[in-house]
Amino acid sequence: MKINKKIHVYLMSIVAAIGMTSCIQDLDIKPIDPSTVQTFDEQKVFAKVYASWALTGQVGPDGNNDIDIDDEGRFSLYRTLWVSQELPTDEAICAWGDIEVVTMNRSSFTSTNPALKGLYARLYFVVTIANHYLSETSSTQEDLITKRAEVRYLRALAYYYLMDIFGNVPFTTIVSAEPPKQIKRADLFKWIEAELKEIEPDMYEPKAAPYYRVDKAAVWMLLARMYLNAEVYTGTAQWNDAATYAKKVIDSPYQLASKYKYLFMADNAGSIDGSSINDAQNEIIYPIAADGVKTKNWGSSIFLIDATRTDGMPTWGTTGGWGGNRARATLVKKFFPDGNVPESNDLTSQAKDERALLYSTDRTLYITDVTKFKEGISVQKFWNLRADGKPTSDIEFPDTDVPFMRAAEAYLTYAEAVVRGASPIDGYTALQAINEIRDRANAKQLITIDKDVILDEWAREFYFEGRRRTDLIRYGYFTGSSYNWDWKGGVANGTSLPSHLNLMPLPADDLNANDNLRQNPGY
Repeated sequence: MKINKKIHVYLMSIVAAIGMTSCIQDLDIKPIDPSTVQTFDEQKVFAKVYASWALTGQVGPDGNNDIDIDDEGRFSLYRTLWVSQELPTDEAICAWGDIEVVTMNRSSFTSTNPALKGLYARLYFVVTIANHYLSETSSTQEDLITKRAEVRYLRALAYYYLMDIFGNVPFTTIVSAEPPKQIKRADLFKWIEAELKEIEPDMYEPKAAPYYRVDKAAVWMLLARMYLNAEVYTGTAQWNDAATYAKKVIDSPYQLASKYKYLFMADNAGSIDGSSINDAQNEIIYPIAADGVKTKNWGSSIFLIDATRTDGMPTWGTTGGWGGNRARATLVKKFFPDGNVPESNDLTSQAKDERALLYSTDRTLYITDVTKFKEGISVQKFWNLRADGKPTSDIEFPDTDVPFMRAAEAYLTYAEAVVRGASPIDGYTALQAINEIRDRANAKQLITIDKDVILDEWAREFYFEGRRRTDLIRYGYFTGSSYNWDWKGGVANGTSLPSHLNLMPLPADDLNANDNLRQNPGY
């Protein structure tokens, strides 16, 4: 998988038409051979930029893969992102024997890890399709101003993850056969920051965009996320900026869903899904679209649902039960701050926190054999069931959108930034922000907070959503020995990790294909 030579630049087929009608259309699988025809279809390429976050190829659920890698669904964008962000951390562990799973579980990943190769390729595929769209359209086309801004946002989002995970990466804003130069992490931060601020005026106002498309709140949320981690990326903290942009999201029309569980159910698009019960769409700023009939794939919400289930668990709405991912003991204990996890078949009630969507029947808290799924508490956070009780589109492929970016992040970002030194805005305190999150979960209100309390709150609110590694690195807890968890580094009681693991390695294939690149230290 040589990224610079193998990415398919001119993929014009509709894989998910997410357009002005705010719905996902049927797949129209008519790939164009770039060697014979290169007709630019603006609507189809625009749809492809969005679809690349959700789907994997030209045929659903698999077939004619967008990138040159085996096992299309296993190496989708979201699935590989999740594996790299969750399995090396204190939250998740997987029972499977796939090489990328075993090495991520142990934080022993290398430059040949197939999940990292897949993630890297998928993110650069987004960049390439976005560059193609922007090269074939013009800023003078008034009817495309907002769409071009959205494409630039999705390209910036892809570069954000490349910056976060890999550090110094290849950078280009054009489609070219020439191998791109490597950009320093701090310089890429500045580019993304400038890009987001430049496109902001051209984006839809918050909640004014067709559903499934990004708006100004998505810009603010990504800027807040970047500023929260700025010290990691650039060496200079930007807590005030993080608080400022987080507060803009808090003050926007986006609001917390009435029930935490609604965010992870099959009708989480609310009225778009024909649901009058589920109000998760009020919180979800950027959903990765899923429809059991129209967007069949093996790598987005089906992975979140099926990989956490097996026979005997409460009905989850699909026919799959892959028995892979479950909670490390350290995560479960976040819901029981005294460290005493009761022996109970209903840990949610025992935790007195509706976010503790855990299943403990016939399970053990501690894991002695990583390959045994029932060792470890199961997570039943994601469902292909509707809040309104209506049937879903399909019993194999879920309708559940991935809530990829949601407003709750703004509350926690604001709280952490203020605790770390940002000035409160309009008298709004960090404690107020945290307690609004906890109030939604019917969890006990906190009286005082500090950095570590907030880190635990990040886990309770966002566990298994694909961000934990970034949070641990920001705290200085991912590597070293100041914070430990079960099976850290592949050792049952945990062990210290070397600091170079704070960055993932650039894939060996791309290093071989591009003489401009230098590997991250330690690999």
